[in-house]
Amino acid sequence: MHGEHTGERSADSACAVDVDDLPDGLVITDRDGHVLTVNRAAARLTGVTREQAAGRHVRDVFSLRDQDGRDWWKWLDPYGGLSTRTRQPELPLRTPAGHELLVTARLVRRPERGGEVVRVVIGMRDAGARARLERSRADLVSTVAHELRSPLTSVKGFTATLLAKWTRFTDDQKLVMLETVNADADRVTRLITELLDVSRIESGRLEIHRQVVDLPARARKIIAGRVAAGEPEERFRLEVRGELPETWLDQDKIDQVLSNLLENAVRHGRGTVTIAMEPSEWGVTVSVRDQGEGIPPELATRVFRQFWRGNARRRGGTGLGLFIVKGLVEAHGGTISVQRGPEGGAEFRFTVPTGTPDFA
Repeated sequence: MHGEHTGERSADSACAVDVDDLPDGLVITDRDGHVLTVNRAAARLTGVTREQAAGRHVRDVFSLRDQDGRDWWKWLDPYGGLSTRTRQPELPLRTPAGHELLVTARLVRRPERGGEVVRVVIGMRDAGARARLERSRADLVSTVAHELRSPLTSVKGFTATLLAKWTRFTDDQKLVMLETVNADADRVTRLITELLDVSRIESGRLEIHRQVVDLPARARKIIAGRVAAGEPEERFRLEVRGELPETWLDQDKIDQVLSNLLENAVRHGRGTVTIAMEPSEWGVTVSVRDQGEGIPPELATRVFRQFWRGNARRRGGTGLGLFIVKGLVEAHGGTISVQRGPEGGAEFRFTVPTGTPDFA
């Protein structure tokens, strides 16, 4: 057995990568199907540790079955079939406890082309993540349909009315209708922009164009915009603690982060909304907090998911803003979290790194 596996290192690895460093589950068997190693991720997914499985046949410790109840290992038949076969496509399988996994396998042959199977490498992933993604996409379609229907119905209704009865309305009535159409068109544009952001974040295609950004100046600009839109000036407070180091960020995306957090605080919170900035160990930390009811600790992990809307009685919005905020902060190499603020409301804290970017 030690000819195939030494300690916790994967066999035939040129750089001796620890299998426990892999994000997906990994099980390796010898030519006879006896387990050589089980990494930490596979143990977490199956409940079977390396010590429990080592030396035993894979069928005895990992009783994986397909949707029809067939024994996956028997169905895989690694030692039968064509000698050119080297892999098994990913399949959804179930453990005896009913947990669904996505399992794939590679048949390692010696010689590589047409030789006998000397080892089977089995990869495992939690199928729950894919199921959540599929539900998320279904929710996205439903939300988009719902959010688009209302403004488009309004635009269509007012436009059709004006075209059919233009001469019957006064200029003031026409102005009200056209302002409504314009506002609804803006609403549709915002939704489409959010959807594009979500798509880029999920696909990893979000581009960051860095430049020196004055964070306090950006916050003042966004607060001024809220005041110009009708919010009372005393509703907002900006605090800058200490001398902030130079930050290279995407100005438009940081504006979007601050705007979304401010919008969330105004929509779901109460009292004064405070933006506080201070230097941290490796960057600049920004917090946006309100004096409302706050977010219960049990809901903190859901806040940055798609379609989270906080207080159900005061819904509003698409529920995509905080998901986008998290994606934009992480695209800068930063982190974000939510906690209870010092005055009881919700406090969103994000940190972005300092230093000049590598233009090489």
